Formats: sequence, C-alpha cells, structure tokens
Amino acid sequence: MIQYKSIKRHLGGCRTLWQSAVTATVSDSDISSRVIDDRNILRRSLNNSEFGLHVLDLIQCGSLKPDRSLYNTLLKKCTQLGKLREGKLVHFHILNSEFKNDLVIQNSVLFMYARCGSLEDARRMFDEMPCRDMVTWTSMITGYAQNESANDALVLFPKMLREGARPNEFTLSSLVKCCGFIASYGYGRQIHACCWKYGCYSNVFVGSSLVDMYARCGYLGEARSVFDELGCKNEVSWNALITGYARKGEGEEALAMFVRMQREGYRPTEFTYSALLCSCSSMGCLEQGKWLHAHLMKSGRKLVGYVGNTLLHMYTKSGSIWDAEKVFGKLGKIDVVSCNSMLIGYAQHGLGREAVQHFEEMIRFGIVPNDITFLSVLTACSRARLLDEGKHYFGLMRKYHIEPEVSHYATIVDLLGRAGLLDQAKSFIEEMPIEPTGAIWGALLGACKMHKNTEMGAYAAQRVFELDPSYPGTHTLLANIYASAGRWEDVAKVRKIMKNSGLKKEPACSWVEIENSVHVFVANDLAHPQKDKIHKMWEELNQKIKEIGYVPDTSHVHLFVDQQEKELNLQYHSEKLALAFALLNTPPGSIIRIMKNIRVCGDCHSAIKYVSLVVKREIVVRDTNRFHHIRDGSCSCGDYW
Repeated sequence: MIQYKSIKRHLGGCRTLWQSAVTATVSDSDISSRVIDDRNILRRSLNNSEFGLHVLDLIQCGSLKPDRSLYNTLLKKCTQLGKLREGKLVHFHILNSEFKNDLVIQNSVLFMYARCGSLEDARRMFDEMPCRDMVTWTSMITGYAQNESANDALVLFPKMLREGARPNEFTLSSLVKCCGFIASYGYGRQIHACCWKYGCYSNVFVGSSLVDMYARCGYLGEARSVFDELGCKNEVSWNALITGYARKGEGEEALAMFVRMQREGYRPTEFTYSALLCSCSSMGCLEQGKWLHAHLMKSGRKLVGYVGNTLLHMYTKSGSIWDAEKVFGKLGKIDVVSCNSMLIGYAQHGLGREAVQHFEEMIRFGIVPNDITFLSVLTACSRARLLDEGKHYFGLMRKYHIEPEVSHYATIVDLLGRAGLLDQAKSFIEEMPIEPTGAIWGALLGACKMHKNTEMGAYAAQRVFELDPSYPGTHTLLANIYASAGRWEDVAKVRKIMKNSGLKKEPACSWVEIENSVHVFVANDLAHPQKDKIHKMWEELNQKIKEIGYVPDTSHVHLFVDQQEKELNLQYHSEKLALAFALLNTPPGSIIRIMKNIRVCGDCHSAIKYVSLVVKREIVVRDTNRFHHIRDGSCSCGDYW
C-alpha cells in the first residue's frame, strides 16, 4: 500500500536482499532444504513441528545469520499474507535477538499486527516501545482506522503531536477517513486544518479522503469544493464524490459526475458502478439502471462480486424481476448475498412460490442460508398467503443454528395477521421467548387495520405507544381504524395527541421516470408544468372507468365530510396524477412504472386496475411494502396486501 511508503522504504526490496542473505553453506546432500526464497520463506519446520518456521530453525542452529533485512522480509511476508501466527513466531524470535530494540524492526512488527487485525498486540507493542517515530504513530493510527476503531485513532493524534512527531500525508489521510467513518464533521474540520498546516492539503490521497469525509457527513458542497481544488485527481477522489451524491439521493448529480469522469480520461471502477446502481435502486430509475448495465458490459467487466449483486438488487428494486433473474443466471459466482437479493425481489413482487423454489434450489446447491435468507423467504410467504410454508421455514431456522430475531418474529405475526388469524397472532406474541417490541405489535396493528378489528387494533396500538411513543405510524394506523369504524370522536382524540406531541404523518408522493428524468407528484399537485393536461387526462379516465364499474371507495377518506367531498378528495391522489402524466408522455403499449413513498391507497389500487383495462397497458406500482403488477384489470398481489 502506498500509504506505507516510509515503512516499505525501511523494508527494502525483499527478493534481491533475501536471496543474498539466506543461502547457507551446507553439505551438498541437503542444500535444497537450506536454500529459501520468497516463495517458501514461510515454510514450516522440517522437524515435524506444526508451530515452527524452517527459516527460524536455520537461524537457531547457526546455519543462517540473521540481519535486519531478513527479519523485515519475514515480517513483510506475514503482513502481506495476513499470517498472524507466523508473524508472532518471528516477533518472539526477534525478542531473543540483537535486534529486539531496533526501531525499524519494531515498526515492522507493529505494522504487521495492525494489518493482521490484532490491535491489542499492536497497541501493547506501541506502548512498550521506548522510542517512537512518525512511522510508529502512523502505523498505529492507520491500524485503528483500517479496523474500524476510529475513535481510538482520533484520541491518539493529539498525543502524537504532544510528543513532537510530525504527521505526514498517510497519517492525515487515515485520520480524515476516521472522521468519515463516524460522520464527525467537527473533528473532520480540525483535521482538514491540520492538512493545511502540515502542507498536505494538495495531496491526492488526503484530498480524496477529505471529499469522502465531507460527503459522509452530508456536506456535499464542501466535498465538491475540495474536489474542485484538487490539482491531481484519481479514481478514488471521483468515486468519493459520486458515492456521496448517490448516498444523498442526488442521482442526477452522480450521473453527471460519472459522465464528466470519463470525459476527463478516468476509468470507472466497480465502486463507481455500484454507487450509481444503488442510487438507481433507491429511486426506482430503471431506464438509468439499464443504461449503466449496458455501459458496464461495454467496458468489458464481468458480473462478479459486489457490482454483480448491486446490479441484481437494482433490477429487483426497480420493478423488473425478470431482468433480475437474467442477471442472476449470468453471475460469475453465486453466493448467499446474490441468493438473498433474489429472495428479497421475489418477496417484494409477491412471488411466494418462486421464492420457496429459489430457497430450495439454494439449499440443494450447498449455499448455507443466513438470517437475511430466512427473513426474505418468510416475508415472501407472508405476502403470498403461504401460511404452512412460512411456519415450516420459521421452524427450519433452528436446524441452521440461527436464533430468530425481532424481524423474524414480526414477520410471523404479519403472516398470521394477514391470514386473518388475529387471535393466533396475539397468542404468538404473548408466548415469544423474547420481549415483544413496537415493531412486533405494529405488525399486529397493521393486520387489525386490514381486517377492520377495532378492539384488538386499539389494544395493539396501546402496546406500541408504551414501547415507542414517538412513532407517528402507529397513531395514523389507529386513527384510520377508528375512521373505518365511524368512531370519529376517537379519531379526533388520536389526531389531537399527534398534534400535541408534534408528530406528523409523512406526506404522500409518487414519481415516474420519463426519458431519464424523474417527475414527482403530491396530492392535488398544481406545480407541474403540465398540470392542466394531467388533470384533464385523469378526469377523462375517471369517467371511462366509472362506465365499466369503478366506484370510488370513500372508506379510504378518513375525514368527517359528506360523500361528494370524499369522492373529490380521492380524485387527485399523487399516484393517479403520476399515472395520468405517464399516459401523456409514454408511447402506447409501453409499461408504466410508478413509485410511491408510502403504501398505495386502496381506492387508487382499485382505480388503476380499471385504468389498465381501458388503456390496455401494464402498470407497475411500487410502494413501501411491495410491487403491484397490474394488467387486464387484475393485480399480481391478488388484492392481498
């Protein structure tokens, strides 16, 4: 790693020095066992010892005279290969040699422990060193940074300065990364100032770390300023900014930087593609995701590792489960992550049978399921009314020594509740071996709303209030249950509690992607440039679907107003406006994809089914729970949602 140029300078070029140093003068009969090079430098002892190294045996018996280069080469090899046990053997041998107090070798030992993840040994070594230099401090700080112990690294830095050691670009780069790991803007600003003080502000490694740190802390403006001021950029600095934009949901900026990156002669890496595909996943931007997929293929990259799984996830989240299946079939290596992505996709699309089949094939191929695997298949069973299968897989978790967590228990409650077995769901909660949480009682509350069980819904809501009083979704669900039962006084009480507590229901919005642009709508939207055409389109559609049987379901209007006003309230919900806009701006016969930030309204779900009959188009709606594939007047969810 270039971060350790100073240490590498001390270690030197191992092959040339080592070959001249380790050849022992012995008899011709066993000279082959006494000649060692880089390839077999860590070979085990020849005296049947499982815990020794042959080269150390040669030193011990006097056949080989050690020097600094020899020990450094041994430690370097242990560091490169992550051989902690062998590294400890070398360290023990050094402690009994004339080099036990050699600062260069001590730094190499410390570096080896830190890189092999043995931070306790590294810190013990660090604390016992009578003399430290810049390499010592940098090795310890970077070891903490690389092993996700950011706070320990930041605490060490002031001590370094007090002892008079001057940080270099590698020290500061590691410290900046630590600030990014813990999203500490305050510490990050202070370290940034130190970068200026010690003349490292223009270094590409420090600059890339600063871009990433500011982006992780949510300060994209400052990240962009640092990036623009960098005289020399590399793929890491570009990726840091692109990932920052993608993480904050600014997909258009991320894509613009991606295009600029290539124009300036930088080649995208797997991290670039993964960040952009994640952005497409969160926004449901299928067309942009397909464009990136095509670009990925043209670049000659194979669908392996993280980027292959990210592409698979993008298709499942963007509503094209069939494209996800194609990608899955072309993955260079199938692992539990890719299998889980497919299971999650099947669950989101309500394809319970396909999820069960996929799970069984996964087991046959010898891929061991984890907790996410079981959560995904249980969710798929819940959303497809596969009651017996869900119970079976919940019991199967014990076979794989996986203890059910809160999320698994909540899914079983959801499974029972959706099936109308509310009493069984309540008994299941009361008999659980763990304390039920707000999420578990919330699953029962959702089922009570679905089946209009007011009394049990109020009971479940009370349990949630006790465990998580600040969660606004509970109040909203309870108010809706009361409204469905016509208990308007209780609705008013719940809304008063919400108002007094400062809780607000998340405003609904829907969006569609047209020609790589995302158009967002809210209820009764008057801000869109095509608002007049959109409203006119929906009014015409509304008239046509009423003629073939659509009746507005005013039970979804939880306001104490007359019937006409309730129907008017339903008229311009965000998903209806998004649908009308898509019909105006897409070619006949193409699939329409609508995304929504909360669950789709029951009346809108019904209306869209009728629209699919009128316009003869497939309409895909993604809400927070699942995908609805609506075609020819019916939905893939079977109205079970």
